[in-house]
Amino acid sequence: MAVSIDKVYQKVLAIANKEQRGYITPQEFNLFADHAQMDIFEQYFYDINQFGRTPGNDTAYSDMLTLLEEKISIFKNIKLLNYHSPYFQKPRELYRVGTIETGFGIVEQVTQKEYLNIKLSPLAKPTLKRAVYIDMPKGFRLYPTFTNNVHCHYIRRPEKVNWGYVVANDNALYDPSTSKDFQLHPSEENNLIIKVLALAGIAINDPTIYQVATAEDNKNIQQEKQ
Repeated sequence: MAVSIDKVYQKVLAIANKEQRGYITPQEFNLFADHAQMDIFEQYFYDINQFGRTPGNDTAYSDMLTLLEEKISIFKNIKLLNYHSPYFQKPRELYRVGTIETGFGIVEQVTQKEYLNIKLSPLAKPTLKRAVYIDMPKGFRLYPTFTNNVHCHYIRRPEKVNWGYVVANDNALYDPSTSKDFQLHPSEENNLIIKVLALAGIAINDPTIYQVATAEDNKNIQQEKQ
């Protein structure tokens, strides 16, 4: 599932160019598009947290959570981690960690302070079947020490989008061979257009486009939270 980068760009140009308001270059669009994709993607996690904390969820909220989980599921991944003593390397595209798992089961995440406390306890001291890990900038540190067969379940980042093109008669023509579509759920197409337009309105100094796009974005947010 994906959203066509060319389809979004053409719709954005059609709206921005109405009444000769301005032109958005491919370079500008690619910057706006990538920003818009990450903005929508990051909002998923805030929304899940909000809807999940709402007491007495009814069918509407349950459906919203299901939809959000469906949108995020596109980015779920599992990877066998490489070990470089004393750390397991994090996946390059890692956005959020789900679980770390060894052949003995799921590993519990702890802070450095928590580990210092539990390692001194005969009852809480980490074992192969009750291992723990610390998420450090250099990688994952597991206790007791493992060197292989460690998997990470995680949410990856969306890949950077790109509207590729070739120049013909001083015009930029879409080149699908060098393009990268949005990786978001197809239902996000309108949201992407709105967010790109809001950024474009600032770039071409057209407050009308920005105001209309922002108002539409706010309306969509309110409808989702009703």
